[in-house]
Amino acid sequence: MNTILIGAQWGDEGKGKIIDLLSRQSDYIVRYQGGANAGHTVKFGAKEYILHLIPSGILHRGKRCVIGNGVVIDPEALFKEIDTLKQSGVEVKGRLFISEQAHLIMPYHQLMDRLQEAGQNGKIGTTKRGIGPCYADKMARLGIRVSDLMDPVLFHDRLSYILEEKNKVLTKIYGHEGLSFKAIHETYSGYAVRLRPFVANTMELLNEAVHRKKRILFEGAQGTLLDVDHGTYPYVTSSNATAGGALTGTGVAPTHIGEVMGVVKAYTTRVGEGPFPTEFEPPLMEKIRNKGEEFGATTGRPRRCGWFDAVVVRHSVLVNGLDTMAVMKLDVLDDLPAIKIATAYKCDGKIYKTFPSNIRVLEHCKPVYEEHPGWQTDLSRVRRYGDLPVNAKKYLARLSQLLKTSISIVSVGSQRNQTIFVK
Repeated sequence: MNTILIGAQWGDEGKGKIIDLLSRQSDYIVRYQGGANAGHTVKFGAKEYILHLIPSGILHRGKRCVIGNGVVIDPEALFKEIDTLKQSGVEVKGRLFISEQAHLIMPYHQLMDRLQEAGQNGKIGTTKRGIGPCYADKMARLGIRVSDLMDPVLFHDRLSYILEEKNKVLTKIYGHEGLSFKAIHETYSGYAVRLRPFVANTMELLNEAVHRKKRILFEGAQGTLLDVDHGTYPYVTSSNATAGGALTGTGVAPTHIGEVMGVVKAYTTRVGEGPFPTEFEPPLMEKIRNKGEEFGATTGRPRRCGWFDAVVVRHSVLVNGLDTMAVMKLDVLDDLPAIKIATAYKCDGKIYKTFPSNIRVLEHCKPVYEEHPGWQTDLSRVRRYGDLPVNAKKYLARLSQLLKTSISIVSVGSQRNQTIFVK
């Protein structure tokens, strides 16, 4: 069965651990959107790996990993990951396939990202890695794809034309001196040599795998509420982090998907700017952040933390068609005497039970909470659902009821064996 795994909150839900677990029963693991602005942290034995572009299934021998056409690739970041994996004894050659249709992040994308973020009154909170400008160029038909880079004549001509346009913007609007064609051309021509062995028609590769009944795991980055269409716009990423992105980002048809699994934390976090209705007050924020190790895998930025927001996750269930969910970091709530769940929002006297698109409503609304007794017991050693404290099981049952979705996995720690599979 082919599975799409997505984050059902604002990202950082703990997808890396679930991808690692599901990779063992998959043949292909596919990244379908985003860029090096996302990170999956996987604890593999005694080592911890943080992967930004390469699917974390690469840590499993014999698994084939694909970077799909929906991903935007920074070659320098990619090569750093490849080198780090090699130093740890993980070989990627012959196992990593990169779509010839994927777009490349160029130096002017990263520069524009920094300049645009610095000049905005309302900060978006980007990672300044050039992701947004690269996707903008893709839609404006000013992008450079991997296949362009593989053709020296085409790359020369395309870069020459595009850089002329970019330098006009840099010099006339931002007062920047502009970028050197020669320097970029030489650097990326060198990248082409190293990238070539990995380049493939991944659409054909994956559809052939479907035909041969191979099991494919589609690995989403970020989370549903950061989706450019379905998230808290404009405080979103620049790609479709929802299940639909797995289809457009790989060329695999929806008829070949068997299951969509969502990953949530037992509470809520988000990184960067934007509305966050259930955000904790500072003392509890600090406590949960430290216990949950809530610092960004990509940037190291401290994550904002809050109570579980059922309005947000119901929205995710709807737009992704979630069949089941994994609930992560339940153990982080162990010490709390009472735990809240937001079931609706209230703004200007109106109750919102469905997720509002209006950013002003999201910025000013107050959560409508229900409160549940905590379990105040260490869950880190629990391995069976039946052995969970009564109040922990009641909390999970209430989440499942509110979201109208079953819970199939509960995580009570970062290690692989700290995982409860719910029958």
